[in-house]
Amino acid sequence: MTDEDRSNLRDLHAGFAMIGLIMKGEDPHNIPTMAYMYADDMQTARSQHGAGIVSIKRQTKKEKASE
Repeated sequence: MTDEDRSNLRDLHAGFAMIGLIMKGEDPHNIPTMAYMYADDMQTARSQHGAGIVSIKRQTKKEKASE
């Protein structure tokens, strides 16, 4: 994973955290800082496990036909 990928993933984690914080009713002025704190915690937890981002590769028509 490149540094750009890590940065994008951090922003994604922060976005998810922001949604949760908004739904929880946190003070709007604190949400951005708290969201990135949660994102950093998620990145740290993620780096402790060797698994990468799971993706599903679509089969081509040729691959489907050979099944």
